[in-house]
Amino acid sequence: MNERNVGRSRRSFLAAAGGTATIGAAGCLGGASGLEELTVAHMPIYPDLQWYVMGGEGYFADIDAEVSGREFTNGPDIVRAFNGGDLDIAMFGIVPAMIVIDRGISAQVTAANIREPMGIMAESSFHDTFEEHGADAFAMWADEEGRPFRFGTFPQGSVPDVLLRYWLQETGVDPEANDDIEILEISGASAVWQAIANDEIDGTSIMEPVPTIADEEGSSVTMLRTAADVLPGQPAAVTLMSDEVRESPVAAQFLEQHVRATEFIDENPDATAGHVEEGIGMPEARARRALDSPLSNFVTDPAAITDATPVFSEFAATNGQIDDQLTNDQIFDLDVYDSL
Repeated sequence: MNERNVGRSRRSFLAAAGGTATIGAAGCLGGASGLEELTVAHMPIYPDLQWYVMGGEGYFADIDAEVSGREFTNGPDIVRAFNGGDLDIAMFGIVPAMIVIDRGISAQVTAANIREPMGIMAESSFHDTFEEHGADAFAMWADEEGRPFRFGTFPQGSVPDVLLRYWLQETGVDPEANDDIEILEISGASAVWQAIANDEIDGTSIMEPVPTIADEEGSSVTMLRTAADVLPGQPAAVTLMSDEVRESPVAAQFLEQHVRATEFIDENPDATAGHVEEGIGMPEARARRALDSPLSNFVTDPAAITDATPVFSEFAATNGQIDDQLTNDQIFDLDVYDSL
C-alpha cells in the first residue's frame, strides 16, 4: 500500500499538520462529540491544500478530538483504507469518493476543496489550428506529424482524465474511436511534467503546479482551455466523512476549520505558499505563482460543485468504476456546511 503514517520523524510543520496528535482546545477529547479521534486521509497534492493550512496554522486545536493524518499517494489506496474502517475523513478526488459510496460504505461528501482546478494544455502550434478547425484539427495534426496527437494524463477514470474525455466529446471527438488521438496513462503530476519536458506527449489535462512549471520552463505546451471554459463548477478534490463523523458535532468543527483554511489561502497567499513548500514540497516562489493561477479556486461549500458532479458520476458508471450512476443526494451531505 502506497501510504505512510505522518509522524514526528518528519519536519515540525508536518507534525503540526496532523501527522501526530493534535489535542482539542476543550481539553476533553470527545466529551461533546462522542468521538475521541479523527483519522484523516490526505494526499500531498495542491487540491488538498486546506489540510496543510489547517495543520500549519494550528486550526486542529479548535476541534474536540485528536486529529491524526495518514498520507497516501493515490485514491484507490484511500478507498481500501476507508473500506477497512481505518479512516474517518478523506480528502481526495470526487471519483474515488463515489467509489467508496457505491460500495455501500456509510459516508458522504461534506465539502469541496477546490473547483475548476484542471486545465487542458496543448502544443502552442496546435492552438490556432484547433481554434479554426475544431475537432478536425486532430486529423490535420496527424497528417502533418505522421502520428496521433498524444495526450498524457492520470489513469482512466481520474478527475483529469474525465475532464479531458468530456472536453473531447463536447468538441465532437470520440477518443475511443478516433485514431488521430491517443491518451496515455501517467501516474503523478511530476511524471506528467516530465513527459511534457521530454516531448513524449503533445497535451494534457492537469492541475497546478504543472501549468506553472511549464510556463516557468518555457515549455511549448501551454494552456488551451481551463476547466471553467470546459465545465463550469468542475469538481475535483473533496472532503468525505463517515456517517459516524457526519452525525457528530465534530463534523461541523472540522468544516469550520476547513472554511478558515480556505479563507486563509485567499487572504494570505504569501504565507500559504510557505505551507505548500513545507507540506507538498513545491518551492515557495513557484507555489506563490501557482496561487495566482486561474486554476487555484479553493472553496469549502459543496454546493459549488454539485451542478457538474453528475458528469463525473456518469463517467464513473460508464467506466465500470461504480455499478450505477449516483445521484447528488447519494453523494453529498450539504447539511453540515449549511449548519455553519
